[in-house]
Amino acid sequence: MKNSFCPLYVTNFFGTLNDNFLKTLASFTVVGWIGDERVKSIAMGVTAGALVLPYILCSPLADRLTALSSKRRIVCIAKWAELPIMAVAIAGFILKSPWLVIGAVLLMGLQSSLYSPAKYALIRDIGGAERISTGMGGMEGVSFLGVLAGTVAGSVVSDMASEALRYGCLIGFAAAGLVASFTIRAEEELNRSLHAINPVRYIRRAYRMANRYAGLNAVIFTLSTFWWGAAMLQMGLLVYGKTGLGLSATKTGTLLCAAAVGIVLGQVIAGFIDKMRFLLGYTLLTGWIAAALLAVLYFVPMSPVCFAIVLGILAFDLGFFKLPFDAEIQKTVKGAKLNTMLSYFNQVSFLFMLVASGCYALVSCLAGPKAFLLLLAVVFFVVPFLFVFSCRSVLLYVGRWIFARRYKVIVDGQDVLDDIAAEGSTVLVLPNHPAMVDPMLVGVTFCKTPLKPLCDESFFKAGIVAPDVLRTLGAVPVPDLRKNRSRAGASIARGLGDIVKSALKDGGNVIFYPSGHIQTENGLEDIGTRQLAYNICGDLPDKVRVIGVRTRGLWGSIWSRAGRSDSPAFVPTFIRSVFLWFFWSPFVRRRRVEMHIEDITSRVVEWSQLSRLEFNAKLNNWYNAKNQ
Repeated sequence: MKNSFCPLYVTNFFGTLNDNFLKTLASFTVVGWIGDERVKSIAMGVTAGALVLPYILCSPLADRLTALSSKRRIVCIAKWAELPIMAVAIAGFILKSPWLVIGAVLLMGLQSSLYSPAKYALIRDIGGAERISTGMGGMEGVSFLGVLAGTVAGSVVSDMASEALRYGCLIGFAAAGLVASFTIRAEEELNRSLHAINPVRYIRRAYRMANRYAGLNAVIFTLSTFWWGAAMLQMGLLVYGKTGLGLSATKTGTLLCAAAVGIVLGQVIAGFIDKMRFLLGYTLLTGWIAAALLAVLYFVPMSPVCFAIVLGILAFDLGFFKLPFDAEIQKTVKGAKLNTMLSYFNQVSFLFMLVASGCYALVSCLAGPKAFLLLLAVVFFVVPFLFVFSCRSVLLYVGRWIFARRYKVIVDGQDVLDDIAAEGSTVLVLPNHPAMVDPMLVGVTFCKTPLKPLCDESFFKAGIVAPDVLRTLGAVPVPDLRKNRSRAGASIARGLGDIVKSALKDGGNVIFYPSGHIQTENGLEDIGTRQLAYNICGDLPDKVRVIGVRTRGLWGSIWSRAGRSDSPAFVPTFIRSVFLWFFWSPFVRRRRVEMHIEDITSRVVEWSQLSRLEFNAKLNNWYNAKNQ
């Protein structure tokens, strides 16, 4: 029987609720005690920072704790510690001591930071790998509900409630979280990895560790940008609700409830959908929808009710934007390293949230209390675009959708692709090269098998987009040997063979074009005297499969050499293709492209026993044969 997420959800809800209830209550109360306006601003900033700073400084220690004790025990001890912290806060309120109350907020931030990695790592322990998306959807939805409920409750109680009710809420929320923590059941993965607790050294080492996982740092920094935006939105709405919409503190809290309902629904629904669809691939869409809605909130005058409705839709969309990033961390990192990556993410995200305070103060000072909406619109337009070009799986997913609008690719040999993906085979892919666009089509066709392409070094300097795409794909720059006819050029060619063999021996999948150039006439492949394919196939590492790809239908496209004396210039052709994609492709039939995929391992091994020219002739014949 599978364990239930409910006890963890309830524990997390009351923890985030009490964090934000105490912070909000402290902010309003402490400001009321202080007469000097300058000191009020300082106290507000210190109160907000007191809850954030421990996450930045103590996340490495939180990771260390998961190696010394079980995650469930860490959560229970942290919830026990919450009771005396509330006693300190109550004492501060009774004595009307601002610094004692802020000290309690700091202790609450310390307590929350120390058990945060443990509670999130428990999601995999409770539900297993197959329920990560569902678990993260519920967890993040509950977290947002707790944050906004705590903010709203703190605002209402500070305006209307008695002191006894305030103190009762603080103790009651802590006690409810404690009781729920003892009902958590999980089959935990042991963590015996010890890391440095120096926060600067830790974040540097964790960054390097995250780089070992393709696209993980891009996921963490994009998700941290979301938290930067969420912090900006929360601060901005608390001010704009009063100054721009003329709402009371209680009605401003109600406005935030629209965001709470929206983001909870968005994340919970996204958690179920993410199990069936690759939601991370929709980052560009959900990010740009958020940018458009933020622009509407900024430019279009509207009543508080309309503003709340648009805000709720925005929050729902942001739930879909955020959830796949949370789930991706847990899907990508397994075992004890997950605790380290969660602690590292805490550090980065709270650094972003700390920076958000300064950004909000600066933009509101320079451009008014509504300007934060425009800044957020710009950020949510730009960041998803940057993320797509930093994550291979998302880049290929988006690329497949883009190319599907222009090309109808008929794949003959899908069973070969499925076998490779299922078995995790190491492959060497040798395609023909009819046009400059076919590497992209082959790449998205092999999207489930990461391929490391060899690419002409000139493309690493061509425009703005191409270099980023090639780096994300792990492309290896290859000098143009037609411009290196010297002895050095021959040395480079031999060195490429060593690079390819080394990558294959290490389990990497490599793709390169035996001809080294696009087809020059009549759509026929001509390898000439090239030697790279011959040398590698003659000394093929064990258990490496050679996959031949024969593409038809691209000769005559703007990316081919049909009617040209040389290859098309990349940048002008790219600009032209983008224009045609938007304004011409929707109204014409898609170009039909046939792609024949075949395991030719036994053939190339046999051919490699011949001379180099005979090998190239055999491979030419295979490429130029008609598809079966």
